Amino acid sequence: MTTRTTERRRGATGATPVNEAAIADAALSYQSGFGNAFATEALPGALPEGQNSPQRGPYGLYAEQLSGTAFTAPRAANRRAWLYRIRPAAVHEPFRQIADSRIESRFDQLPTPPDQLRWDPLPMPSAATPVDFVDGLVTMAGNGAPSSQNGCGIHLYAINRSMRDRFFYDADGELLIVPQQGKLRFDTELGRIAAAPQEIVVIPRGVRFRVELLDAEARGYVCENFGAPFRLPDLGPIGSNGLANPRDFMTPTAWYEERSGRFELVAKFMGNLWTAAIDHSPLDVVAWHGNYAPYKYDLRRFNTMGSTSFDHPDPSIFLVLQSPSDTAGVDTIDFVIFPPRWLAMEHTFRPPWFHRNVASEFMGLIEGVYDAKAEGFLPGGASLHNCMSGHGPDAETFARASAADVSRPQRVADTMAFMFETRTVIHPTRFALESAQRQPEYYRCWSTLASHFDPDKP
Repeated sequence: MTTRTTERRRGATGATPVNEAAIADAALSYQSGFGNAFATEALPGALPEGQNSPQRGPYGLYAEQLSGTAFTAPRAANRRAWLYRIRPAAVHEPFRQIADSRIESRFDQLPTPPDQLRWDPLPMPSAATPVDFVDGLVTMAGNGAPSSQNGCGIHLYAINRSMRDRFFYDADGELLIVPQQGKLRFDTELGRIAAAPQEIVVIPRGVRFRVELLDAEARGYVCENFGAPFRLPDLGPIGSNGLANPRDFMTPTAWYEERSGRFELVAKFMGNLWTAAIDHSPLDVVAWHGNYAPYKYDLRRFNTMGSTSFDHPDPSIFLVLQSPSDTAGVDTIDFVIFPPRWLAMEHTFRPPWFHRNVASEFMGLIEGVYDAKAEGFLPGGASLHNCMSGHGPDAETFARASAADVSRPQRVADTMAFMFETRTVIHPTRFALESAQRQPEYYRCWSTLASHFDPDKP
C-alpha cells in the first residue's frame, strides 16, 4: 500500500506557518492485520526492489534496519523492519540525563504491602503549567527490570500540551497506551496513528514518536513491557475465531516530515530519561517494510466469549494481548478487558467471584462502572490486587447480585475496564503509596459483608 501523505514544514528556526488543525483533520491511512509483513512508501519508488540495502538508496535515502528481536529468533517470533530515511537515527548530539523525571524503573524503594490498593484519577494539569506526554508520565507500579528485559512498568499520564518540537523513544520496553479521556495523535517514524478512548496504541521498543493532542487535554494508562513483544494469544478450544481478531489491528502507512531546526530527542534507557539536541525531525522515514511497527486496536471490536450454561468463567477468556514468558502457559504480562457483554449463566452468581490469585492484577477503568464495584472505582482511576490478596465484588454488588433474577439474560452495558496482569508481584512506587489520589478506606468496601452461615439451614 502506498500513501503520498507527506508533510514538509520548518521547525523553530524557520518561518513557514503550520496549520495544526489541517494536519489533525487529514485522513490517516492504515494497513490491516496483526504482525503482518507490511510494505509501504510515501513516495513512489522509495522502497528498493528486490533487496534491503542497495548501494545507493532511492531519492538519496539511507537504509536502516530496526530490530525488535535477536537476529536469530525463530521466524515466527522475529520482529524487524527496514527503514528508508532522510538521515540515519545516529545523527544527534550526545545525551545527558534528566534528573527530575517522575518515571521510574526501580521497584524496590519501599516495602510492598499485601493490602488491596485503589486510586482516584490523576488531576489534569492547570492551563498555567502545560504538560506534554513525556512530562505527564508518572510511574505507579512495576516489576522486573529493563536490564534483564523482563517485567513491566505501569504509568499514568495527564496532559494538556502537544509535544511539538520534542520526540521520544523507549529503549527499555514496548509501550501499550490506553487512552481514557481525550483524543491523541501519535506521529511515529513509521506513520501516524489517531486514537480515542476505547482504542489502544502499541509502540514498539525504540520507535521514535511524538504525541499531539486532538482535544484540549487527555488522560490514560501506559504499560511498559520490558519483555517479549505483545502477541495475540492462541485460541485453543475456542477455535479459529473470537477474542481479538487479527484483521482489526491497524498499522499506519508510511508518512514523513522533512524539518530542520532546534529539537529535543528524549530517550528512556535503563530506567532513566535522557535528552539530546537534534537538528532535524527524526520522523523522516519515507518508506519501510517489515513486521516491527506501531499499531492500534479498537477494544469495541473484541469478540467476547462467555458461559451460556452456569458459572462465571475465568477472566482469561477476556485476553487481548500477551507477552509470553519462558514458561509455557504463563505470561509475563496479560492485557485483559471487560467490555459490554451479555450474561446468560443460570443459577449462578454473575459478577466476578471472590478471588485470590498467584498472579498480580493492576486494573483501570476507561468508561462506565465495573460490574464488580458499585462505587468508588472511577474512570481514570486504578486498583492493585497483588499475589494472594483477597478481592472481589464489594458488599453492595454482592447483595444485589445474590438477589438478582438469573432466569433471563442480563446486559452489562456502557462499561470498559481492563487489567494488566503479571506473573510476578507488582510493586507500587513511593508516588503511588503516598499519592493524594490513594483511597485509604478502600478496604471498607468489603467490611459490611456479614456472615450468613446457619448450620441448621443447608
